[in-house]
Parts: sequence; structure tokens; C-alpha cells
Amino acid sequence: MSKRGPDTEEYPRRVFNTVKRPKINHDDNRPWLRLSHHSYTVGWICAVEPEHVAATVFLDEEHEGLDSLSSKDNNTYTLGRIGGHNVVIAVMPNDYGTTSASLAARDMLHSFSNIRTCVMVGIGGGAPSPKHDIRLGDVVPPLFLQTAVKALRTKYAISGHRLQEAISDVLEKHPRIAKDYKQPNPNTDRLYKAHVIHPNGEESCAAICGDDLSNLVERPERKENPVIHYGLIASANQVMKDATVRDTLAENKDVLCFEMEAAGLMNHFPCLVVRGICDYADTHKNKEW
Repeated sequence: MSKRGPDTEEYPRRVFNTVKRPKINHDDNRPWLRLSHHSYTVGWICAVEPEHVAATVFLDEEHEGLDSLSSKDNNTYTLGRIGGHNVVIAVMPNDYGTTSASLAARDMLHSFSNIRTCVMVGIGGGAPSPKHDIRLGDVVPPLFLQTAVKALRTKYAISGHRLQEAISDVLEKHPRIAKDYKQPNPNTDRLYKAHVIHPNGEESCAAICGDDLSNLVERPERKENPVIHYGLIASANQVMKDATVRDTLAENKDVLCFEMEAAGLMNHFPCLVVRGICDYADTHKNKEW
């Protein structure tokens, strides 16, 4: 991970590597590579630290931090490779929202001018409907990747997406994070009817709203989890907490989920947004997911 330090001429903010011997990629025991700023073409921006942890453990290879960053860059980075792409991972410097995402993207380009596209993988609020059986833990990639989506859907229809296997493999390699990053109990996935409002306070829905069947949307048991839903992701600068508005947008615009950062990235470079459903964009926020 790149660290901050004093200025230099080429990149005024110097980053020193304090490691005395080469770091080792644990999967194959090879020393970590150190590449140049211009070698990185994909940016990955994380809204919060748990997303940064998840992104890092899915790298195929982690790289050494660089000697220096631009003096205009306030980000801290993890560098590595996924497939054939060299990737720069940054955590947003402030809180959620389009402004913070925009600042992170702007600063990234000051140090990594060859970034051509950005990915933002994180959490979102789902918009379940009769048309889309969206549940906690499901995944929503964007609609505009029509060609790639068609190829993936064909592959997944034949072989399955194997998301759960990939997650299990990573948790086996990194057992220290298993407790916080494994899938929660499916019984904690409750979809309340739109008129049921969670009262103000920190009490959980399990304790306050409960499992009264008259308040819950009845859903059949589902064999495959998680499910990938391809469609529209709505981006705003505040959290969606209104089930009535959620349902209206789902019905009229076919919105599948809501998030808070992607709109802030669009003016800097093409952005691929993928969201994992952690709640239902209503008052019943679920920290477990």
C-alpha cells in the first residue's frame, strides 16, 4: 500500500517503502512486482474500508507501492493485477456520496494518467418487484454492457456463475476475515411491505418489526443464491429510505437498485458499477448484509 511522505521534483509527494526485503505473493511465493504509474489502466474506487478489503483479497497479484504520488493526490492506494489488467484500488477520502467519489477519481488521475476506465463494486439498496425477485446478497451489474452481459448470461446459463465458490475460496485463503465477510443467515432476509415503517432508533428489525407474516412480502424459497440481475442502477447523493418511492421507480423506470457514488465518477472516466444488495432501500436497514 502506498504511504505518504515528503515532496520530490517529479512527483512532489514522496512515498517511501519501509519493507527491507521483497514482499511475497502468498499464492505462488513470487516477489511482489513494482511497476510504473503509467502501467495502471484500471481504477477501482471503494466507498468504505470493508469494500477495500474485499477488493484487495480478490486481486490475482498484489504489487509493491510506488515511490511517489502527485502532490495533488490525497488518496492511499493498493496496487495489483486482475487477469491481464493492472489495477489501482483507492478508498474514498470522506463519507459516502457523489462528491467524495468525484474527488477520489480526480486525485487518482493526477498520479495515474493512463487510467482508462473505473470500476466501483460495493453495496446498494435493492428494488424488488413482481418482475425482479431481488434479495439480499444478490448482484446487480449495469444495463449498458449489452454485449458483455449477453456473453456472460450465456456462460452462466450453461455453467452457473460460481460466485459463492469464488467467495468461499477467498475466505479459505484469508480465514481472518471470514467472520465479517461470510454470507449472513438467510433467515435475516426480510422484505417488509411498503407501508410498514421501521420506527426511529437503533433497534433491529428482528426485535422491533419482527416476523409478523401480515407485514412481510411472501416469497418462495429460492435454490440458487446469489442471483445476478442485469439492469438499471440509479445513483443519487443521499440514501434511499422510502419504499413507496422505491416501488414507483421500479415500476415506472425498471430500476433494480440504488447507490450513492457512481454519478460522481462519470465526468472523469467510463465507469462500471456493480452492486451487491444489502437492504431494500426502505427504512429497514440491515447491517448484517
